[in-house]
Amino acid sequence: MPLYDYQCSKCQHVVEVRHGFNDAYTEACPACGGELKRIISPAPVIFKGSGFYITDSRKSSGSSESSSSSPSSKESAA
Repeated sequence: MPLYDYQCSKCQHVVEVRHGFNDAYTEACPACGGELKRIISPAPVIFKGSGFYITDSRKSSGSSESSSSSPSSKESAA
């Protein structure tokens, strides 16, 4: 069961609640009795490393390198 954060519209008190995805939480704020609204938060993402660029991707397979080197070997043999 996931955890959800709810914030009171009156006193701004935040409550963490564990309930099912499709379950509705209809209880009042424990601090003042006000209406609680669910807070939507972005998922945390952590990037590690020096940077993320197109050049950081894996090298191309050896088949493309061998095809570029094979014409030069044919020219030297001729």
